[in-house]
Amino acid sequence: MTDAEQAIRWLILVIRLPADPSRHRVAVWRELRRIGALSLGQGIWAVPEVPVFADGVRRALELTDGAGGQGVTLQASGRTTEDAARFRHMFTAARSADWAEFLADCGKFEEEIATEIRIAKFTLAELEEEEQSLERLRRRHRDLTARDVFGAPEAAEAGIRLKRCRAVCEDYAERVFAALHTSDEETP
Repeated sequence: MTDAEQAIRWLILVIRLPADPSRHRVAVWRELRRIGALSLGQGIWAVPEVPVFADGVRRALELTDGAGGQGVTLQASGRTTEDAARFRHMFTAARSADWAEFLADCGKFEEEIATEIRIAKFTLAELEEEEQSLERLRRRHRDLTARDVFGAPEAAEAGIRLKRCRAVCEDYAERVFAALHTSDEETP
């Protein structure tokens, strides 16, 4: 492990919320999951201390305060080189799981378009729906890339798959426009 890797500092969030109503716990949990925080136990979360997490941490603490709870943020680092490596590994494993889910969503996107081509569903409404799905994949890829600060191994494959999804969508768009122009030309 390099000195830079060992020097990574972490923000540890200790969150205490009232038991009721549960919607406050769910809101804080969703915000922390959305930013990619690592759950270390009940009410304890960690993120690397890098700018990409700052707004999400701030929002989680605001939600906690607004719910009448308490939030404490601590700075930490591994006590030993092995501790630092384990912590980094835990965080990267969580990002690997995020990337695996993203790759599965890319597969579903490609299957959906293959189905539309197979049944010859070449409509503008369907194309718009698929373009919206592709845009969701793009946003998700951008968000995952931003919080994957240590570079999970699946990230490279995810970039390749996203490019393939774009190509599949472009091919589908061309088929839709060809079908629409063909039917226009056949109309007397």
